[in-house]
Amino acid sequence: MYSVFALGNPLLDFIAPVDLSVLESLDAKKGTMNLVDRDGMERVLSRIDGYTNIPGGSAANTLRAISWLDQGGGLEGLLYCGAVGPDVRGMDYDRFLRSAGVETRVVTKTQPTGCSVILVTPDHERTMFTFLGACREYQAPDLDLHALGRSGLFYTTGYMWDTDNQKQAVLEAVEHGRRRGMRVCFDLADPFLVERYHRQLRSWLPSRVDILFGNRDEFRIMFGPDLTDMELLREAHEVSPVSLMKTGCDGCCLRADNEVAQVEGFCVEPLDTTAAGDCFSAAFIFATLRGFAPPAAAKLANRLAASIVTVLGCDFSSLDRDLILREGLS
Repeated sequence: MYSVFALGNPLLDFIAPVDLSVLESLDAKKGTMNLVDRDGMERVLSRIDGYTNIPGGSAANTLRAISWLDQGGGLEGLLYCGAVGPDVRGMDYDRFLRSAGVETRVVTKTQPTGCSVILVTPDHERTMFTFLGACREYQAPDLDLHALGRSGLFYTTGYMWDTDNQKQAVLEAVEHGRRRGMRVCFDLADPFLVERYHRQLRSWLPSRVDILFGNRDEFRIMFGPDLTDMELLREAHEVSPVSLMKTGCDGCCLRADNEVAQVEGFCVEPLDTTAAGDCFSAAFIFATLRGFAPPAAAKLANRLAASIVTVLGCDFSSLDRDLILREGLS
């Protein structure tokens, strides 16, 4: 039995501090995720002086965070699926996840392992340039349906919609899992992605998703640009029984069945917003699996998200797990 089965894009993150002129030279809007080819990736790398390299990818970050929070505390296995290239980076990525307590069903494809250049501007916002590489070759037949059928919860993100065969893998995984009583968690992931696919997502999500994550911008694109927060939650309730709308330093707005709450956030001095949403999802899922009610789970989600933005990338090595759990679940 696996507590969580996640499907995502295995990506190596190249994180670099830059000033706004670099984004202007790349004609990129701050705070977005931009898909690029290999030449485009090299063009972005040529504009930066140096970087920190950390294995990333949204769903992988989320599973690593769940494992870090649990640390042998009783959750059953965490299983991650995706596609890497026939290269050293792909092998290193697989070893890295396993060392973090995450089992893998990573398949090797023909293209190089994907990577994402994350440019962090002085206001601590991150703008991503992602070369999906081998990720794009993942297909439904690559799914381990036996393991999926033994999993309690499936987690994925809207990023999978950018490649049709990856989207089809998600659709098959959800249909297979729900027939066996599996819960589904879905993160909208990125405002521009929601703008591209909101009609598809709005049609597909109802009756298939149990927990929906997104920020205010993503909810507005999905449900209505002029709606209030409470109206957005009401619309989201038509899509998912539990929905969480992240509102930055203010925390999040939660609707769980008929319960509506605004859960206060934790204000910090941010360094890099990379993986804030991934860690928010991780903490909520972790607390839910441990039996905490949605408001308590949302508070822990706010606490971990606030902590991860104080470090560079999705790096837990300098964070105080006991403090986060104590303050987040108090």
